[in-house]
Amino acid sequence: MLSGKVSANAQNRYCGRFAPSPTGPLHFGSLISALASYLQAKSQDGVWLLRMEDVDPPRERLGAADQILRTLDTYGLHWDGPVIYQSQRHERYEAILTQLTLKDYSFPCTCSRKDLSIAMRRANTLTYPGTCRRVKINIKQPHAIRLKVDTTVITFNDNIHGQITQQLDETVGDFVIKRADGLYAYQLAVVVDDADQGITEVVRGSDLLDNTPRQIYLQQCLGLPQPQYAHVPVATNAQHIKLSKQTFATPLNAQNPNTVLYEALQFLGQNPPPELAQSDITSLLAWATQAWDLNKIPKVLNKIAAAGYRKTDS
Repeated sequence: MLSGKVSANAQNRYCGRFAPSPTGPLHFGSLISALASYLQAKSQDGVWLLRMEDVDPPRERLGAADQILRTLDTYGLHWDGPVIYQSQRHERYEAILTQLTLKDYSFPCTCSRKDLSIAMRRANTLTYPGTCRRVKINIKQPHAIRLKVDTTVITFNDNIHGQITQQLDETVGDFVIKRADGLYAYQLAVVVDDADQGITEVVRGSDLLDNTPRQIYLQQCLGLPQPQYAHVPVATNAQHIKLSKQTFATPLNAQNPNTVLYEALQFLGQNPPPELAQSDITSLLAWATQAWDLNKIPKVLNKIAAAGYRKTDS
């Protein structure tokens, strides 16, 4: 195992976070994750941090980060401490990559998408077939960096869905931690940032549940602490497709935040009293913080979240 940076959460206080990508304005689906993570932290007298996951410039929209901050403020979801921007942490990510390389935990990969498609078809597999793992690569060529995956079975307890098990070599294979275009992969950045910020529990959408075993495996490789996890159901449109910027989800309305927050609490199974539907934000969030119950959240998984792992409890 590798030694990671000392946790910023020295007092071991509950520490949660919301980590949006600045690819567009927040929508109802974003609010579900933001509100759930906020209430889980505040109901335990913890801190709630905000991290802007801006490591993918081609997908980002100019001004979106500031718009996200204004929307959260309008909805009464006030974060603790400074906002962390991943775009300012490249040196830290590169240092971690160097550690992984020195320990022979990673390798360069020059495979294009076409190369991978052909290799996977020949190997009759849906996972990375290990093509570049077995050969010496000229690192002067454009290349990605992949983390070597072994036969370790990853098991963790999701605080909503129970015990989850996944064997990465069978379902994912060696996965990318730095892209061929030079951008740091989500899996690497989120693991390093959660550890450096002292995050004790990650509350996010169930569409990211299938990412969790990879992140836990990387935490183990780096000797980093493993936070708890809770994956809330994702909001979908009339076609049962996840609300997202790509599906043109309607941006949150700044004119009626209390009404939308009330609907979000209903979506999360918290059953707010009808009279709160017309109350102010402060009263609504105060009630929600006191009444918050993770056990009331519906255990709903979409097809993406349900792929590649199995529940191991009864």
